[in-house]
Amino acid sequence: MQQQLREHLERVVSLTDEEFALVLAQFTSRQVRKHAYLIREGERVRELYFVVQGLLKLVHTDAAGKAHIVSLAMEDWWEGDFAAYLAQAPATLSLQCLEDTAVWCLPLAGYEYLCQQLPQMARFFLAKFARGGIAAQQRIVSLLALPARERYERLLRQYPTLPQRVSKTLLAAYLGVSRETLSRLADQERRPK
Repeated sequence: MQQQLREHLERVVSLTDEEFALVLAQFTSRQVRKHAYLIREGERVRELYFVVQGLLKLVHTDAAGKAHIVSLAMEDWWEGDFAAYLAQAPATLSLQCLEDTAVWCLPLAGYEYLCQQLPQMARFFLAKFARGGIAAQQRIVSLLALPARERYERLLRQYPTLPQRVSKTLLAAYLGVSRETLSRLADQERRPK
């Protein structure tokens, strides 16, 4: 797991062995079972997560009790309730494991320490937060402006293994369509063109 974290970091910044040891000292690793929660809405968010293996679902539950999937995070992704993490406030989102999952956990004190001690880590986190913000904006725009077929095709291009890893009901909710619409889109996709 250490090597995977180092390779992930070094796609953005360079680290000496000593610097990586300093980085690694700020993290803890955790193995989490399918269906378990890393974050529960209303609880204080203490950590940010880097996914080594597995699949996570970030969800917001509205006042009527309807769950809305904010994101699905898989290997090499960072996930969490970022606003609650940075403010050390109660979560407005829940983060649940959809598969048995291995994560690296970074508490806020560790994040702040790394940003202060290693300028390249501040650059790393800035780059990751920027990419995450861009991805979130693109997801919002696609939900607002793209027809269901284009959203589905985009998902297949970006995450070709995702349909094999989640239920059709969950995938439909993520795409903002009914399960029946998803089945129709999948049937159309399988037909020869």
